[in-house]
Amino acid sequence: MPQERELTPRAVLTGLILGAVLTPCNVYAGLKIGWSFNMSIIALLFGVAFWRPLAARGHVPGWTPKESNISQTTASSAASIISGGLVAPIPAYLLITGRPLAMGPMMAWVFAVSFLGVWVAWYLRPLLIERGQLRFPAGVATLETLTDIFAHGREALRRIAVLAGAALISAITKAVDAFVMTLPKWAPGAWFGHYTLALEPSLLLLGFGGIIGLRVGLSLLAGAVLAWGLLGPALVARGLVTVPPDPAASLFGPLVEWLLWPGVSLMVAASLTSFLWQIVSALRTRGDGSRPRMRPALARPLAGPLLGLLAASAMTVALQMALFDISLPMALVAIPFAVLLATVAARVVGDTGIPPIGAIGKVSQLGFGVMAPGQAVTNLMTANVAGGAAGQCADLLNDLRTGHGLGASPTRQVLAQCVGVLTGSVVGVVVYLALIPDPAMLLTEQWPAPAVATWKAVAEALSAGLGAVPVEARAAMALGALAGLAIGLAEHLLPPQQRRWLPSPVALGLAFVIPGSVSIMMCLGAVLVAIVTRLRPTLAERFAVAASAGLIAGESLMGVAAAVVSMAR
Repeated sequence: MPQERELTPRAVLTGLILGAVLTPCNVYAGLKIGWSFNMSIIALLFGVAFWRPLAARGHVPGWTPKESNISQTTASSAASIISGGLVAPIPAYLLITGRPLAMGPMMAWVFAVSFLGVWVAWYLRPLLIERGQLRFPAGVATLETLTDIFAHGREALRRIAVLAGAALISAITKAVDAFVMTLPKWAPGAWFGHYTLALEPSLLLLGFGGIIGLRVGLSLLAGAVLAWGLLGPALVARGLVTVPPDPAASLFGPLVEWLLWPGVSLMVAASLTSFLWQIVSALRTRGDGSRPRMRPALARPLAGPLLGLLAASAMTVALQMALFDISLPMALVAIPFAVLLATVAARVVGDTGIPPIGAIGKVSQLGFGVMAPGQAVTNLMTANVAGGAAGQCADLLNDLRTGHGLGASPTRQVLAQCVGVLTGSVVGVVVYLALIPDPAMLLTEQWPAPAVATWKAVAEALSAGLGAVPVEARAAMALGALAGLAIGLAEHLLPPQQRRWLPSPVALGLAFVIPGSVSIMMCLGAVLVAIVTRLRPTLAERFAVAASAGLIAGESLMGVAAAVVSMAR
């Protein structure tokens, strides 16, 4: 029986092209709302939609499931490159130091920390997928979608048609806003617009709302009302923020400098509480009475992967020293620290499907805040090593779980991942610099960049202590931390029936550092999908994700194109 085609040139090239197209979507969305989208299923749909009709007409050999897997592995690794720091620690470094980072060094840095994560994932694969048999929900979802598509070919074309139609509508809307006329926000009164509580003409936000779910959407709305509807006016009334002279001007800029402190405290406390709880749970005795096999991650030192891990480590250490003047001891410590935290993150992803990259970053920042006190740059960029490695490690393990279900070759998937990382590093940096040619554009209503605000705030607080926090915000910061701790514990202690009524602490905190209009639109998207799911559950299951992804892709790609045109002018 002939072997099924897998790592073919067309599979890699398809993944490379799709990765180059999808990476800008995550960079754009990350700078807008601080979140990104797993592109595995979208890349899978596009690959099948292109090659299967050609194969049906006899123009090319049949497109195989394993080729699909290689293609989506390449594309998803490129799109997940933002975990390498493009929308968080790197912009935070630029804002803190004022020192620009050239395109070439930025590409090398993003590639190095992501490349490190690839080899950590390689050594974790036998432990977590083959012997540990963790579920890896995102990988299983991709596997189920792939199996369903190859069993029912027409379904893939229908989903692609919905995705393409939504993307076209979203792109046209953004093009009108960028090139024809500025589409206005709508608010029931000037007061609401003053405090950013308005409807924003962004279909991308509706798309993200459709993906995040009703609980997160309502939590965003509650956080927006609390931050921008209650706290904001109170701060203005007490004279704690400087109000611009123009009464029609937005108060986002003055208020976010105060509101980010309680918001960041809430997110960090909740994330760390949940993160530590999951570590403790993983170390406890399993329900069947057996204990998890705590074998070391580096259990199979094969020559090729070991050379890859050593090369990635050496590259990361050298770049820390050359680009950021980090001392050799701190640069060396960052490597085992990153491996350790990426291992923990991989375990969390395998159990829950949620990559705790934000929590990993905060743990790293806290750790290096103790080891290198008062050094904001060391704090940021050593933590970037852990975050970047954990992000790519989680992405590859999900893809390897898909491949495991297909009987695919892990070695070939790792090679595809490396191609994707290289593609994402180049495309991601080019897109970032096109969107944000001046770091002063960040932390504004146009580019809220909430992840940048979070990393910057934590680095400043750890290096300058409470002196970095406005005096009046310190009590709010403590309250935010207590609220995050309480919700984080409740998420694990309450029974499932009661847990679903808890707000999402990350969404609550995020609403403090993005305009209220963003939270409102995302909540609206979540509500719309929830209504469709209630009335037509089968229709929502088949097309909700595809339509939402199309809205995200259309606006983000057109937004990047508009930025490039603006630079050319």
